[in-house]
Amino acid sequence: MRLKRKRAKLRAWRSHYSLKQVADRTDRIGPGDILLFSTFRDEYVRLPYFLKYYRDLGVSHFLMVDNDSDDGGREYLADQPDVSVWTTKASYKRARFGVDWLNWLQGRYGHGHWTLVVDPDEFFVYPFCDTRPIRALTDWLDVSQLRSFGAMLLDMYPKGRIDAVPYRPGQNPIEITSWFDPGNYMIAKNNDFGNLWIQGGPRARVFFRDTPKKAPALNKIPLVKWDRRYAYVSSTHMLLPRGLNQTYDTLGGEKASGVLLHAKFLDTFAAKAEEELERNQHYAASMEYKTYYDNLRDNPELWCKWSEKYINWRQLEILGLMSKGNWA
Repeated sequence: MRLKRKRAKLRAWRSHYSLKQVADRTDRIGPGDILLFSTFRDEYVRLPYFLKYYRDLGVSHFLMVDNDSDDGGREYLADQPDVSVWTTKASYKRARFGVDWLNWLQGRYGHGHWTLVVDPDEFFVYPFCDTRPIRALTDWLDVSQLRSFGAMLLDMYPKGRIDAVPYRPGQNPIEITSWFDPGNYMIAKNNDFGNLWIQGGPRARVFFRDTPKKAPALNKIPLVKWDRRYAYVSSTHMLLPRGLNQTYDTLGGEKASGVLLHAKFLDTFAAKAEEELERNQHYAASMEYKTYYDNLRDNPELWCKWSEKYINWRQLEILGLMSKGNWA
């Protein structure tokens, strides 16, 4: 595992030569600031609300990597006073789907900070997030001597066709994608890295119904008290050192955890899926996007009679999708 981590750090160092600074405001990062890292491509429509949501939670600075967008998103972010932006035309696939780029940025700017790694369509929900800023969570994690915090990716979708309601820049996407699968989740332990592996939800139910074990992983560890020795190995599914992956209780209790509301399935998704299928820059020859495209072309609906409408984090706790643990 130590060798794997060294290789990941070496890949990250090599990848930074492909990054070009667009707007560097990292000198404004203060001690103790909570930092957000993300990669994106042609996500301008999502960025205004994305920034607002995480600013409201208490994120101090955003470090964003643009993978050759042409929709104005890069320029929009470059004008934001709390955002630093890099751009690259390099292969997303060869950068291990952006992991190498962010590993390098986190190693350089995130050391000693709580860092949050999310995509522009992911919205972090944690216990008491309606009344407590993310600083309250990280302070509690510091006092509890915890270095990482896990979250399940919860796929959100509308009732009816996913292309029925146009999404507007600045709009909360959960107003449209307000439904989710309350059950239908499989959990197993990855013995090599020690993390939990979660699958299920609408992607297993609809897109991978014949092969549910091939459905995308829903386990994430997005919030970490970063150290330059650390490295993500596969997206935010798992890290090294492997002790960071134990974000669950092994003694029969419950450890605090969160959820990432995943607002992927908006009216923009069909065009996005077609583009990513053509680019062939995703895992397993973009087979996941091929499956999305083929299924949604015939029936662009994910809602079913078991779907539940999202209310708040307490609802997710009652359903067992997240936990407040011993944080009161």
